[in-house]
Amino acid sequence: MVTDWLVVSSVSLAAVAVAMAATALVARRLGRVSVIDVTWGLGFVLVAVVSAAVGMALEAGQGWRDLIVVIVVSVWGGRLAWHIARRSRGHGEDPRYAEILGVGVDDPGWTGRAVRKAFVPQALAIWLVSLPLQVSAVAEVRLGWAVWAGLLVWAGGLTFEAVGDAQLAAYRAQPRDSRPRVLETGLWGWTRHPNYFGDACVWWGIWLLAGLASGWLPGLLTLAAPVVMTHVLRNVTGARLLERTMSQRPGWEEYAARVPLFFPRPPRS
Repeated sequence: MVTDWLVVSSVSLAAVAVAMAATALVARRLGRVSVIDVTWGLGFVLVAVVSAAVGMALEAGQGWRDLIVVIVVSVWGGRLAWHIARRSRGHGEDPRYAEILGVGVDDPGWTGRAVRKAFVPQALAIWLVSLPLQVSAVAEVRLGWAVWAGLLVWAGGLTFEAVGDAQLAAYRAQPRDSRPRVLETGLWGWTRHPNYFGDACVWWGIWLLAGLASGWLPGLLTLAAPVVMTHVLRNVTGARLLERTMSQRPGWEEYAARVPLFFPRPPRS
């Protein structure tokens, strides 16, 4: 199993590297690093498909579980990529990436900074978080209950994420002078970042389905995947970084005092 995983892992890393290199060329042409967010979701789809294909060629894994893994990752990653691409059309650089890079696209060092601070870290993050996908391609199902538990958690997280995105889109579609200063209805009254929380739940579900279902040892060895994803979404490029910009809005302090940052709870008056 270890030898098969090394093959799957190497091919997956190479595929992600090619995808990120292509994205970097597109980013250079468009002058904004934020196009990487579209590749983020699609990168996991690529790893899921490549891992399953290599696992099948090695006659490893379990076909029905491999198919489920490819489907759930493709549904999540495809929806996320489509949503981000539609939302960002016609817009400039994302303030989060502008802050990370610290220089404009006209700066001679922009490309080097973008590669070091965005494309390489995200490529490595995709490879690390996708460890359960790689393992499931070369392992049999040992804990069947984890497959169904994972599907339930995944479905709940995807629903939370998609509903949060839809509520935000509806809020932004309202005239700026007539809509509330801050969105605090629906899921946005339970957590300040329902899309990021739902995203994290999706990957805990995928870990259950692809990692833990392969056995206690594979589950333990791949536990870093959902932990890293949750940490990144909450503390690194997700909620915390976005709030540096959002906190400048009028009414934000009152909203933040009532609604938790990440993990949901019932709204407070």
